Amino acid sequence: MTANPYLQPGKYVDSDHPAVRKFALEHAKGATDRERAVSLYYAVRDGVRYNPFLDFSQEEAYRASSTLERGEGFCVGKSALLAACARAAGIPARVGFADVKNHLTTPRLRERMGTDVFIYHGYAELFLEGKWVKATPVFNAELCRRFRVKPLEFDGREDSIFHPFDADERRHMEYVNDRGTFADVPAEQIRRDFQAYYPGQYVRGADAEKETFG
Repeated sequence: MTANPYLQPGKYVDSDHPAVRKFALEHAKGATDRERAVSLYYAVRDGVRYNPFLDFSQEEAYRASSTLERGEGFCVGKSALLAACARAAGIPARVGFADVKNHLTTPRLRERMGTDVFIYHGYAELFLEGKWVKATPVFNAELCRRFRVKPLEFDGREDSIFHPFDADERRHMEYVNDRGTFADVPAEQIRRDFQAYYPGQYVRGADAEKETFG
């Protein structure tokens, strides 16, 4: 019988890492998979700070356990972490990617990236109650309050994806391209595409780590 790839540890969705397993055990609360998935979602969303100023050339930026140990990460690392925690709790999970246009990106981030289109926006998909459900544990609640962005909620039944408008009804996120789902983070492909699409940000390397978002 073939093992379910969405329950097996990966290089980046490293659900067998001791720190990930410990975090999942501590935060997967509830009697059902759905309840445990919801509690894990909020633990990752608010317990790990969002920071897009990372060294994208380094593998650690894409790995679940590294994101957890740092206590911060960008969308790919945080989504890999949620997927890894779900697998550690026995819930099939995978990672998905889409290109999004952020109509409210900060001037500083737009300057760094050279665009308001963010390729390979990461999210997790969890298999709950017989179907795949999208979960986007990216912007922590504190960050949302600061920028007046609606925090993404998750009930384990409906997709949790970016809102098209913010709390003041300004246009916010627009999905412009679907890149599909994967059992593990395709980090090598993402790094190559990031280098081509964001040359100014990518070549800054470790200097990006000196900044924080907010």
